[in-house]
Order: sequence, then C-alpha cells, then structure tokens
Amino acid sequence: MKVVLVAGGPAAELPDLALWPDAAFIGVDAGTVRLLEMGVTPLSAVGDFDSVTAGELKQIEKLVPDLVRAASEKDETDTELGLEKAMGYQPEMVIITGVTGGRLDHYMSALHAVYSYQQKFPAVQFFLVNHQNRIRFLTPGCHRVVQDTNYRFISFYPFSEQVKGLTLRNFKYEVEDESIPFGSTRFISNELEDEGTVCFTAGSCVIIESAD
Repeated sequence: MKVVLVAGGPAAELPDLALWPDAAFIGVDAGTVRLLEMGVTPLSAVGDFDSVTAGELKQIEKLVPDLVRAASEKDETDTELGLEKAMGYQPEMVIITGVTGGRLDHYMSALHAVYSYQQKFPAVQFFLVNHQNRIRFLTPGCHRVVQDTNYRFISFYPFSEQVKGLTLRNFKYEVEDESIPFGSTRFISNELEDEGTVCFTAGSCVIIESAD
C-alpha cells in the first residue's frame, strides 16, 4: 500500500498526484485544503490546523472521515503526526510532499523526520517529492536503481555520517570504493544509463533524483 502525505507548502511545488491513483491520501494541516481543492478527499487529516481559516476547518470536519486535531503547542511537528498516522496503514511506501517549498526550517524538519522514520522502519520506502525532485535515504548495502525519465540527474550526499565504500555501477560516472565526506560536491548530477547499482559499506546516503 502507498500512502501520500500532502502538507501545506506552496501549491506550485506539488507533483502530479495522479502518479499515485491507488494511494491513501493524508492531509497535513493546510495540505488538507490543497487536497480538497484538487478534488481529492483524504482518508485522514492531522495537524493543529493553525494555517487554515475557520471556514476551511469546518469544511475539513465535514468531509474528512478521520480528523486528528492536535494542540498548537506540541513536541511533534505536523509532518511527524502525519508520518505516525501513515504507519497505521501498514504501508510499503510513504510519499511526503508539500514540505520542500516555503520555510526552510520546515523543510529541514521534514527531512530529519523522514530520516528518523526510515531508520525505524527499514522495510518501508520513504520519499520526499515535489514537482521536480525525489529524495530518499539509502542504508549500507547494495541498491538497484532503475532509470526514470522524469528524473534525469542523480546526486548523492552523506547524511548524519560520512558515506564510505561507495561504488556506482552503470552510471555515466562510475566510482569504486570511494567516500563522500561532508562538504563534498563531487557526487552531484550523475546520470543513469539504464539500470544501475549503488553500493556502500557505512554511513547514511541521501539520493536526490531531479528533473532538468
């Protein structure tokens, strides 16, 4: 099962939600309004809803069957509440969108939250997606990557700790047993020729796939 979380970032950054026709949608705060405006009624909505009007909240209460309203002062972000709700559906994949535009602190918070959930639930695939990019975390080992014409460029960065023993096969720029230190820009804008593998022995690797 796929679960798509839609948060309240700028509407212009959202991907085409038709990419996931069979997904369960969860609205995160003002992202619930975005979904309803696009003709999608989410199964659930979570958040403190301090970013919506009284009229919008009334509409959400009327249309969304499962509404979880949190206090404005809380330890968790709305995105974390959305991720917690998503895991109740026992998903194989979770897509988070509406978090990469607008405030950068919200984006960084979402990135760290997704990293934390990927560590806790390694069998689930987590993606941060907008109209131009797809971000995910890889753990040590070997990973098959298939070319996607929607995302021509593929970049690699360390997250939380240096990546060691990186080997890229069937990429335009192949490497063997390399490290990605913090601050390195060497591993950006690679390209996949068809189907390749990404292997590394230690660290946590962020892979960002981007359109031109």
